[in-house]
Amino acid sequence: MIFTLVIGLSLALVLGMLAQQLRLSPLVGYLVAGMLAAQPWWGEPVDAHVVEDFSHIGVVLLLFGVGLQFHLKDLLAVQRVAVPGALVCMFTVTVLGMLAFHFLGMGNVAWVNSLMFGLCVCVSSTVVLTRVLGDNRVLPTPAGHTALGWLVVEDMFTIVLLVLMPAIFGGQELVPALGMMALKLTLLVVVVALFGRKLIKQVLTYISRHCSDELFTLAVLVCALGIAVLSASVFNASMEFGAFLSGMVVGQSKFASRAASDALPMRDAFAVLFFVSVGMGFYLGGLLEYWPLALATLGICMLAKPLVAAIMVRVMGKPMRLSLMVGGSLSQIGEFSFILATLIAGTYHLLPMEAVNVITGVAIVSITLNAALYRFVPLLVHRLEERGIGVAESVNSVPEVEEDRYRIILVGYGPCGQLVDQVLRQHDMDVVVLEMNIDTVTRLHQQGHAALHGDASNRTILRMAGVEKAKAIIISSPGAPAVQIAAAARSLNPHIRVVAHTNYIRIAQAVARSGDAHVFAGEAEVALAMSSHMLRTLGATEEHVAREQEANRARLMDGHV
Repeated sequence: MIFTLVIGLSLALVLGMLAQQLRLSPLVGYLVAGMLAAQPWWGEPVDAHVVEDFSHIGVVLLLFGVGLQFHLKDLLAVQRVAVPGALVCMFTVTVLGMLAFHFLGMGNVAWVNSLMFGLCVCVSSTVVLTRVLGDNRVLPTPAGHTALGWLVVEDMFTIVLLVLMPAIFGGQELVPALGMMALKLTLLVVVVALFGRKLIKQVLTYISRHCSDELFTLAVLVCALGIAVLSASVFNASMEFGAFLSGMVVGQSKFASRAASDALPMRDAFAVLFFVSVGMGFYLGGLLEYWPLALATLGICMLAKPLVAAIMVRVMGKPMRLSLMVGGSLSQIGEFSFILATLIAGTYHLLPMEAVNVITGVAIVSITLNAALYRFVPLLVHRLEERGIGVAESVNSVPEVEEDRYRIILVGYGPCGQLVDQVLRQHDMDVVVLEMNIDTVTRLHQQGHAALHGDASNRTILRMAGVEKAKAIIISSPGAPAVQIAAAARSLNPHIRVVAHTNYIRIAQAVARSGDAHVFAGEAEVALAMSSHMLRTLGATEEHVAREQEANRARLMDGHV
């Protein structure tokens, strides 16, 4: 057993690091590690059953992590787009997958088998999507929030499937079985939500106050696995659903962040073995044998799914930028496709293992291409907007610059941007807001304020905002690409004053070096505020404090600290 784990984890470590160096998802490395671990090269055979047994723990912890990070408010914030969009997209992809498997699959197959194949390819990978959006700095944007809400709907759909399959395919009469399953699930939810919530809170509170850190980690693990086993042994539900419920309960408590920091590393370690076990079952020859089905499935995942998603986002009234960013992030399948496929094939025998092999191969290719190609989506959007394609019509509503007022361009309308906007308008400044959230732009228009929806680093958007005659551009959002925005603004107006808010000193230094700019870095401002407070406490005069602040700020911006 130890030999098998060492081989599997060692290969996963090396190949995962190599994949990340190549700017691919580490999941690709884990899957390839499983393929190599299955080869007879290691002196003694690698036991695939051991890896599979440990991988079951990874699946349970994976669902616990989904529940831990699931917040209903996040879904409600984007429900008008994510819920109908995800449902329509999943239905369309399922139908396309059914047709592909029925006509290009393993001979004459029943439609129920084709349906199972379609369901396996209709859900995207939460792990891959989060990593891709994070690597491309899209995660905190409206596109990132919409994509995550979309994934929440897909995850919930998958969990419902995992719950219903024992009732539907367990050899019982459907209607009584579904009724009994609904009753047991209701009881499970009530027990976990009402009694389990209080018990878990009291236990975690006691351990947090009186016990060591490793006991708190152990308690989180017991919550995840214990409720999972309870749901399976007492309520005849899936362990995955029980783990999801326990994650939701812990995630809504005050211990959510600590539980995440303690439990998610364990989840990642065991989940690696899940991907390794999937890779061990992959056979390249089988993929080549059914290459028409594999090619059609890859086309559905990488072309049809993102196209349908982009169309749905556009139909919901969202801009082209948002639709392309969301659609591009969904062009892959991953962990839930593996979970469904292995369950359907191994437990209910509704799919041949050759179909699971095709799904695995398509997942490897789609994950690899999605991670490699998504970085070009923002570039494509930028090029289209420069040509006026996809730019909102409302941008033409910005008035010309008045001769007796200063035009100030304000990038971002979060809490910081709103305060800056209020002060500038009180001093009769002509403020134009550039904001990526279309709802915020619409609200500002209704209030009679000049606002544009678009990327502030786009020269076309800056021209429409009147940057050539603007006195200054203020970048109020620390997540905005300040260097690119400053460069684009100065290319159109070399004399414009740049005022920027960034998180990091290195970005502030880069903006400051490029021309006339005053940059406020979160790291620097906190340090200056703390040192100024101590100087005042020790009796320094305000003049001395101000002089020290200016000197230290200059040193920070020059890179001498």
